[in-house]
Parts: sequence; C-alpha cells; structure tokens
Amino acid sequence: MKLKIKSGDNVRVMAGDHKGEEGKVSIIFPNKNRAIVEGVNMISKHTKPSAQNPQGGIVKKEASIHISNLMLLEDGKVTKVGYKIEGDKKVRISKNTDKAI
Repeated sequence: MKLKIKSGDNVRVMAGDHKGEEGKVSIIFPNKNRAIVEGVNMISKHTKPSAQNPQGGIVKKEASIHISNLMLLEDGKVTKVGYKIEGDKKVRISKNTDKAI
C-alpha cells in the first residue's frame, strides 16, 4: 500500500488520545503503516543501566501512531493528498488547493 504521508511532512493527529496535536513526521514504518511524530504520543520507557546509559532510569520518547490517524497540514489547514501527472513526473497535490506539495 502506498503511503501519502512522508517523513518531513507536518501533520495533525485526527483521532485518539492525542487528537488535535501537530508535529513533524520524523520516521515512517511503511510495513506497519505507522509513523513517529515529533512531540506527540510521548511514552515513559524504563531503562536498565548499561554502558551507554550507566544511570538507567525513565526516558521520555515518542511512540508510533497509525497513519490513518494523521492528516497532512498545508498552511495550517488539514488536507487530503492526491496525485497528478505533470509532464513525465508524478506529483503529490493538495485536494483543497490543487497545488503541488
């Protein structure tokens, strides 16, 4: 399945506990249909002491969110993503404004 959201896109969470929050997509997991959005869906991970982290303790980090709960932001408004053939290239476009993203 082709994902319409790519890393580096600004998105808004449309459903779930973090509904309404916005952030930038940092990592996409296409085989799981999930994405990590900066500053959204923070979890507390308990870590054992190790060579890299001799203190151990509780670390705050982002957890992944399902792609279906995210929508692309363009000029502060959410928009659906479509595709158009311009010349010999396939280009992502905004369904609201028909502009290339």
